[in-house]
Amino acid sequence: MAEMKSWQIGDVKVTRVLEQEAPLPPEGLIGNIDADRLAEHESWLKPHFMNDEGQIVLSIHALVVESRGKTIVVDTCMGNDRPLPMDIGPLQTNFLSELETVVQREQVDYVLCTHLHFDHVGWNTMKVGDEFVPTFPNAKYLFGREEYEYWSGDTDDVNIDLQYGVTPVVEAGLHELVPSDHSITDEVSLEPTPGHTPGHVSVTIESAGKRAVITGDLVHHPVQLAEPTWGSHPDAQPERAAETRRDFVARYGDTDVLVIGTHFAGPTAGRIVKVGDSCRIECD
Repeated sequence: MAEMKSWQIGDVKVTRVLEQEAPLPPEGLIGNIDADRLAEHESWLKPHFMNDEGQIVLSIHALVVESRGKTIVVDTCMGNDRPLPMDIGPLQTNFLSELETVVQREQVDYVLCTHLHFDHVGWNTMKVGDEFVPTFPNAKYLFGREEYEYWSGDTDDVNIDLQYGVTPVVEAGLHELVPSDHSITDEVSLEPTPGHTPGHVSVTIESAGKRAVITGDLVHHPVQLAEPTWGSHPDAQPERAAETRRDFVARYGDTDVLVIGTHFAGPTAGRIVKVGDSCRIECD
């Protein structure tokens, strides 16, 4: 069983449930990376976010948020038993059993998908016999209205998974389309962070004077906070994504806000510290 990490933000508890963590060459994620600039960041990227071979390390995990007696699962990873792009799967992991050490799937109140890429909607469903059925039968699945309506048209984006991770939920009548600034409780709300996808959202938490933000894929790797123009290959709107990253650093840099990275490996969470015209993540 992977190490279970959790954070307390006022009265809100956030727990990470890991599906997998893996290294990859920097150019495998970031198309316009500058090797010399990357080398300048190695001192703070290692050992958690970069290994000794110079590969960057990414994590795929869900975040269980407990607020006001409600349990919210933010992003549901890749899932088992389904075709996946880039020759990744099908997978067979112990994710669901590990999740159920935190919460039984029948007890989840909400599932929130920051966007509809395959690695964020996978465990929305599980395979039972020959069918994919909702994993969380008593939950309301929250999809951003703008995100859902954009991808519901014809798309050839291989990163979008409607067939396995979204359509079975919609057919079961368990989904709700929400605005990009929707509040789930008075402590947990959505914040529009478009660019990676047109309707992408992040999740803000504010409770008892403490604050945190769950990034989603506005940033895949911490180095993109230091270098916001470095885009990820799957960014649907690269210029808009870069602008969103710049705004994010301006808003949350040098503050007490805990930044919980949806793909950040190792410690997963830290605070943005500005350094000259750049910044770094400092982990607790």
